[in-house]
Amino acid sequence: MNCAIRIAGGDNVATAIADIAPGQPILAGTDLRAAAPIARGHKVALAAIGRGAAVIKYGFPIGIAQADIAPGEHVHSHNLATALGGDDDYHYAPPPVRAIPPGSAPRFRGYVRADGRVGTRNEIWVLPTVGCVGNLAARVARIAGERLAGRVDGVHAFKHPFGCSQLGDDLAHTRALLAALAQHPNAGGVLIVGLGCESNRLGALLDLIPADRRGHIRIVSAQAVEDDEAACLALIDELMEGCGDTPRTDVPLSQLVLGVKCGGSDGLSGLTANPLVGRMADAVAAAGGKVVLTEIPEIFGAEQILMDRAVSRAVFDDAVALVRDFKDYFIRHGEPVSENPSPGNIAGGITTLEEKSLGAVQKGGQAPLVDVRRYGDEATIPGLTLLEAPGNDAVSSTALTAAGATIILFTTGRGTPLGFPAPTLKIASNSDLAVRKAGWIDFDAGTVLDTGFDGAADALLGLIAATASGAATRAEKNEERDIAIWKSGVTL
Repeated sequence: MNCAIRIAGGDNVATAIADIAPGQPILAGTDLRAAAPIARGHKVALAAIGRGAAVIKYGFPIGIAQADIAPGEHVHSHNLATALGGDDDYHYAPPPVRAIPPGSAPRFRGYVRADGRVGTRNEIWVLPTVGCVGNLAARVARIAGERLAGRVDGVHAFKHPFGCSQLGDDLAHTRALLAALAQHPNAGGVLIVGLGCESNRLGALLDLIPADRRGHIRIVSAQAVEDDEAACLALIDELMEGCGDTPRTDVPLSQLVLGVKCGGSDGLSGLTANPLVGRMADAVAAAGGKVVLTEIPEIFGAEQILMDRAVSRAVFDDAVALVRDFKDYFIRHGEPVSENPSPGNIAGGITTLEEKSLGAVQKGGQAPLVDVRRYGDEATIPGLTLLEAPGNDAVSSTALTAAGATIILFTTGRGTPLGFPAPTLKIASNSDLAVRKAGWIDFDAGTVLDTGFDGAADALLGLIAATASGAATRAEKNEERDIAIWKSGVTL
């Protein structure tokens, strides 16, 4: 029985799928034995790797050996370092774009909006323009939610600390993100609560929302009314008259917008959960739906793989510009572009950003890259869209929601309780996590190590359809529903 998996034929390391003791055989049919303890998710050398030579995983270099490494040795931070810099040269030489063949796709029961988009929830959202009215928003959402239970899927406020003391692009980020959330198809009604003196003015925010998408939106300036709580509740009642008791309708999978995300990854994420989510991305894209991939700093080192799938030179150029802008963002702040992985990633067996990125991009499957969108923009073209946002779990998942994602698939090897405005399915890379944190995890991708991808893919696609039809995620049951906005500039 194999204790480790060699992912690609040219790899000179394998990944342990269980803890390996010193002297224990590593791969069936070989004499290779572990020279030291190898924890699950960590790498073991399959051949001698000289100092200065590339360490290969997924068929690509994941860094440079910092010492001579013997077969059977543990390969990690003590003897492997990144080779990434900020000066990568990208080339446009894509192979012929390969369409993903359509398969049998499940349908789901969603909420068809006036503009033809389909939501997976029918909720009322309360969005504060500024942190000063965040508690007011939360209070009225709680009161209204209790009073109107059963007529909508929920009333939720999304607090944040921003909207004032911001300048330039930083303020523009906040405004664009909130304007995008106000247009989300999962929100049958939206109340935008302003204070009245903040930088993020109500009028400027509304200017970002097309006139034909404002019918379900109401606004209130707290300083302009005598009883702000009563005014908010009256407007929520008005919104309820427009969206309450809306029925679900049977729709095809092409109406789904799927956001894909990883957080707290481990060494098995790139073997199990991420490629499984890639199959979901391909299924949705093949059906004519939209898939959104973000976390730009977590594709550094693997970005050429995505660029090679660009459907046109224009899309390729946009992808290059996005990646270079993000690298410049790091460099301007005096930070190395390879600062990732996080301490949790490292403990789970991921050593370099190249390794993390090669695992992370698998969430995008094999679908052609059809578009590149900036922070706060909406994904509008069927297929795979690359979205500007950092790797931070809450910030990137909020950006996915703002881009229109109506379901988010969030893979994890370490676990997190976080939830976001769009229903978020947590997918464990290993079965131990799925068992230990059953209150957080919706799906165990660790089963692919025992039974393969096909059965797991069918089961996960069925869970996606059920969730899109109203089945609650673990995060929803735990009332984990938050947003985070990308803070990128000066605070006054």
